Amino acid sequence: MKAIEITKPGGPDVLRLVDRPTPVPGTGEVLIEVEAAGVNRPDVFQRQGSYPPPDGASDLPGLEVAGRIVSGDPESAGLKIGDDVCALIAGGGYAQYCVAPAGQCLPVPSGLSMTEAAALPETYFTVWSNVFDRAALASGETLLVHGGASGIGTTAITLARAFGHAVYATAGSDERVQAIEALGCTHGINYRTQDFVEEIRTLTDGRGVDVILDMVAGDYLPRNIETLADDGRLVIIAQLGGRRGTLDCREVMRRRLTVTGSTLRARPVAVKASIARALRERVWPLLEAGVIRPRIHATFPLADAALAHSMMDAGEQIGKIVLLTR
Repeated sequence: MKAIEITKPGGPDVLRLVDRPTPVPGTGEVLIEVEAAGVNRPDVFQRQGSYPPPDGASDLPGLEVAGRIVSGDPESAGLKIGDDVCALIAGGGYAQYCVAPAGQCLPVPSGLSMTEAAALPETYFTVWSNVFDRAALASGETLLVHGGASGIGTTAITLARAFGHAVYATAGSDERVQAIEALGCTHGINYRTQDFVEEIRTLTDGRGVDVILDMVAGDYLPRNIETLADDGRLVIIAQLGGRRGTLDCREVMRRRLTVTGSTLRARPVAVKASIARALRERVWPLLEAGVIRPRIHATFPLADAALAHSMMDAGEQIGKIVLLTR
């Protein structure tokens, strides 16, 4: 099969199209003939050498795919050979075939293309597990999303809005602010020209927001604490601004705040399968009804993975970038 491998840590030019043996599924796994694979920020970190795959995972980049089950053990997840699915994987998505745990596969929602389906797993698993599970965003509560124009950001906005929440989000330009507001964001904030702490304070009459989904960390930590309402929850899912920040523990105690975070890639299959079941029950009906839809910014042939990564490095995308493998 054709696949994209990382020849050494570095820029997009280290991605190379190669021939690899087709992987073989084990117990509880399926082999997927891949039609499309999502491109995500963790793929960039892996390419740069800062996010190695977990033990036992493929060394090839790619954390989400859409395609057809061609062999393996799909019955363990109520699927069958020939089903069109999208899947969350721990690696190996930039290829014409990949192995996925059956429990991490979901049927392609009716009405969506394979390209759109490939843009679902990484962002929807991440948003669901962090915003609705870990942070327990409840009816009537408000959400602030940092990086609102990213794949994670656009997913969080559309999903939270579909469940009736007011959603605020930051983005790096007026154009990107307009784009996220067109997706349903209650109010977008240009973090280059506006102070999100002051903006949220004004927009919420000084109350703050109940939940923040943060991909920045670093010096955003104390500012996020200022932005939370009493009993608010901050969930950190990336460290684009650095690993360390200053935390005012007295404020956390006084206002009963929760600071938490998670990574998804190395979590057990059973945990990811549980998230998949929740998505199928709560979110897949919204996708099939057309209430929500992933936003695709650009597609590239598999051989042009380096161009896709260059686009992500430049921060040009609004929504998802997808590789087409056939």
